[in-house]
Order: sequence, then structure tokens, then C-alpha cells
Amino acid sequence: MQRAFAWLVHLYTAMGLVCAAGIAVLIVRGDDAASFRRAFLLMMTATAIDATDGWLARKARVKDVLPGFSGRALDDLIDFHTYTSLPLFLLWRADILPGASAWLLLAPLLASAYGFSQVNAKTDDGFFLGFPSYWNIVAFYLWVFHAPVWVAVVLIATLSVLTFVPTHYIYATHGGPFSMLINVGALVWFVLLAWILLGPERQAHLLAIVSLAYPLTYLALSAAVTVRARARPV
Repeated sequence: MQRAFAWLVHLYTAMGLVCAAGIAVLIVRGDDAASFRRAFLLMMTATAIDATDGWLARKARVKDVLPGFSGRALDDLIDFHTYTSLPLFLLWRADILPGASAWLLLAPLLASAYGFSQVNAKTDDGFFLGFPSYWNIVAFYLWVFHAPVWVAVVLIATLSVLTFVPTHYIYATHGGPFSMLINVGALVWFVLLAWILLGPERQAHLLAIVSLAYPLTYLALSAAVTVRARARPV
């Protein structure tokens, strides 16, 4: 029974890959805004799976029960698609960076490959080091706001560089400071995002502005943690 439960947890993680397949289909279709909305909804589903499968894995003691199978490798494989490659593909398909500027999308792709390959990308005390490849969030806001090209260029270039800067970003699902606040805020934020994607289009812009409070708060708290850590005597 323990082995069966452990395999079911890995299967649950693998559902993120099923979401990734659906996202790819919807992006390729990309014939109307509805396709991109559904793609973002599947990205949200994949994120929800990613946020909860770790807790299930610890309950099932998957490392002890199935030592020959790496749930971490499976998780990273799925995350690279749902957090990086597919959101960037959507930005290209939606023509957020038209013409020659589309080549800039290679920068976050390569930066994320570096970030995912770092052994210490996720610390034991609840942090990411460097911008944690939240390109699904970047893609969502650039798309929903119909951002000017120069805004997209500046944001994508800046966050790509920050991937290489070892500052602390809170990894709320693994504990750490402000984790309760961030996790509760994430639930409210998810409801807002679903409302934006499923509700009337005329409300989307205003709700998107309101929803920005969460990622901005996350960045502010992460910056505060980094400043506090650097100010602490060695």
C-alpha cells in the first residue's frame, strides 16, 4: 500500500505534464483570445499541482519508499515547461514581442535553464536563489495588459539578468519567513486570476491591476528578507 500511494503521488505530479501538453495545443491553436485564456487556466492548474505535490510526497515518504525514482527530476522537468518554455512560447505566439524583438525570448529561456540546473537554486531554509523563473506570471500580465513592446523588453531583460543574481526569493510552500501570509495570499490571488480569465472581458483590466498587489507584495517581502540577511553580522 505504501508503494501504491507513493506511485499515485508521482502520478499526481505527472498530471502537470498533461497540463503542459494541453497548454502547448492551445498555444499552437492560438486562433483567438479564448485559446490563450484556457492556456493560462491550465498553467494555473499546473502551478496548483506543483504547490501541493511536495506535501503529498512528504506524507507518502516517496524518497524512502521508491528510492530508485526521482520525483525531484520529474518535478523539474514539468516546471521548466509550465513555468518557462510554454509561457515564453505563448508570448511569441501572441506577438507580445513582434518582429526582431522576439529573439529576446531566448534570454529568459537560457537563463531559466541555468537557474533550474543550479544545485543550490532551492535552499533548505525556504528560499530560491535568483529570480525563480516565474515566466508564467510575467506572460500573464504582459498579455492581459497588452503591454507596449518597450515594457515587455525591459521586464524580460531585467528578470533574465536577475536569474543570475543570488538574491533570496521566498519559497513559501517550503516554509520560511512570511510563508503563511504568502500562501494565504496566493489563494486569494488565484481566485482573482480565475475571475479575470473566466469573467467578462470588460472587467479583466481592472481586476488585473488589483491582482498585481500579490506579486508586488511577494517581491517586496523577498527584497526585505535579502536586505535583512545581508545586514546580519557574519
